[in-house]
Amino acid sequence: MHSTPRIVIPIYPGVTHLDFTGPHQFFSRVPKVNVVVASIDGRPIEAQGLTFAELADLNAITECDVLCVPGGLGCLEAAADTAFRQAIERLAKTARFVTSVCTGSLILGAAGLLRSRRAACHWAWRDLLELFGAIPDSGRVVRDGDLITGGGVTAGIDFALTLITALVDEETAQSVQLGLEYAPAPPFDAGRPESAPPAVRERVIASMTEVQAVRRQQAGELARRLSAAE
Repeated sequence: MHSTPRIVIPIYPGVTHLDFTGPHQFFSRVPKVNVVVASIDGRPIEAQGLTFAELADLNAITECDVLCVPGGLGCLEAAADTAFRQAIERLAKTARFVTSVCTGSLILGAAGLLRSRRAACHWAWRDLLELFGAIPDSGRVVRDGDLITGGGVTAGIDFALTLITALVDEETAQSVQLGLEYAPAPPFDAGRPESAPPAVRERVIASMTEVQAVRRQQAGELARRLSAAE
């Protein structure tokens, strides 16, 4: 590992911005850590009304200590993009820790990095991990050796603290937590399907029906294509 660890966060069209801005905020508070957000050719990336510009060129980055792949509705399109996927594969070979947040684990899976490994994902898409040879895990943060994955979106903050502990130490992670006053106390216990009120759960699942069907088809076709290419 470099004396100044480099954390590379590759983003793409359709990324969920909290998947990477949450962890980025925490990583940026760690002394002597270099956090780099990159895209193919350094292109600006729009994400839910926000545009992220002046990004590093992902293709120009040769190595990193941590690879952190965020999720989003565009994750499977990103995974199907040969240039993006190959950049993930290449950087993963140099990283001490290969990591993801939310459906970013599907991108890791498509890159062949999760075979027979336990991994987390957003609850609505977790079962798709099996298509890429991974072992779906319902944990909020899941560590399998040098692989650390966070569940859906907000799990990225818990993931970030877990990674900081592994990368530096527990006291540094706690100091960052205190500095950012991360003391979650949500007004509702509706953040997981098993705890949400039935009416809320049914409403959210119904709203996802169409996109779930499309994404399952995309994931299946991508997994078959990548398997045939091996």
